[in-house]
Amino acid sequence: MTTTVAKAKALRKYVEPLITKAKSDTMHSRRTVFSYLQNKESVGMLFGEVAGRVGERAGGYTRIIKLGDTRLGDNAEMCLIELVDFNEIYTKEAATKKAKTRRGRRSTKKTDDTVEAATEETTEAPAEVATEEKAEKKPAKKKVAKKKTEE
Repeated sequence: MTTTVAKAKALRKYVEPLITKAKSDTMHSRRTVFSYLQNKESVGMLFGEVAGRVGERAGGYTRIIKLGDTRLGDNAEMCLIELVDFNEIYTKEAATKKAKTRRGRRSTKKTDDTVEAATEETTEAPAEVATEEKAEKKPAKKKVAKKKTEE
């Protein structure tokens, strides 16, 4: 929905507690939400489709995206407000990305299979191949000292 930034922030404060109530499908929460919305279809959609998608989310159900343009009459900043889990573009990217950690989780312990495979590879490889690989490497270039030019 496209609206002004001030209205979107006010709408966020109004909608997010209702979505939180909709996560617990009880008669009390339905009646509380109905007292705010006064519309059976909206309450049914909120408790059915919306609550099903945001069930695991801890909060932050809406996203405000500021648009670059302003409204012509009063020059108010315009924005787009949306429910986070309903935008398919962002959910597909998030599903494909893995959570990255700052520390590596490689295990230092080797299993018996990997130890046996490593010993088989070293015993089967001939010594001639290792010497040919060393011969193929080029020697490191020597550093040449630059001469100072006299002016």
